[in-house]
Amino acid sequence: MNRRRERRREPEEPENHERWLISYADFITLLFAFFVVMYALSSINEGKYKMLSNSLINAFGSAPAGAVPRGDGQPKEAPGPLPAHRPRTGEISRQEREKMNNVARDILQVLAPLVKQGKVKITQTVRGVSVDINASVLFAPGDATLSGESSQALKAVAAVLKADDHAIQVEGHTDSTPIRNASFPSNWELSSVRASSVVRLMEENGIAQPRLTAVGYGPTRPVSTNDTAEGRLSNRRVSITIMSNIPGNGAEVPVDLVEWK
Repeated sequence: MNRRRERRREPEEPENHERWLISYADFITLLFAFFVVMYALSSINEGKYKMLSNSLINAFGSAPAGAVPRGDGQPKEAPGPLPAHRPRTGEISRQEREKMNNVARDILQVLAPLVKQGKVKITQTVRGVSVDINASVLFAPGDATLSGESSQALKAVAAVLKADDHAIQVEGHTDSTPIRNASFPSNWELSSVRASSVVRLMEENGIAQPRLTAVGYGPTRPVSTNDTAEGRLSNRRVSITIMSNIPGNGAEVPVDLVEWK
């Protein structure tokens, strides 16, 4: 009986030792597909990336607020507001010219009586606004002490320039007649001290010290001949220049009282 059962038993199939090859092949296939996708992402253009990004967003939810896709696949913050408009060079020059025009107009108004008398001349160039004041208005001959009348005029100019921010250069000039006394060995000292006297008055009346410069030129920059009394009178002067922020040089433009009426 037992022998009959043993005869009916079917023979067992031999064990398959190469089954792991199937799993290995599947793994290699997935790995190959992964590298194909990575290569495709590395060379994807913007249009394809947007399509892929939209598909992923639809599948997994919306992207974080304020984030936009970046070329490397990572979100980045949305760009902030555009920077404020920066004026061009032409605009800056135009604005600076307008400022200097206003300065010239205001100074002309406070010095109008002296301008009418021919004792003050106001000119405007690219360098700035220059106020030439005859030395006889400011000082006694051979002296560097400001007179009371001239101090009032200079205080009015300081009041105009106090709220301004331009640099101010004060230049002292003399004629070619030699001077030699206990106070001033030469015209160099006289012109320098006269310029310093004007600078000191402006500082005392509200002009910030870093804006001020005093220069003495002596007789080296005449505006007229020194051969006549009238010419020498013109050369004895103090020039107050409100320095423009526009670089370059330009021709002088006289500032006329008629322009500001």
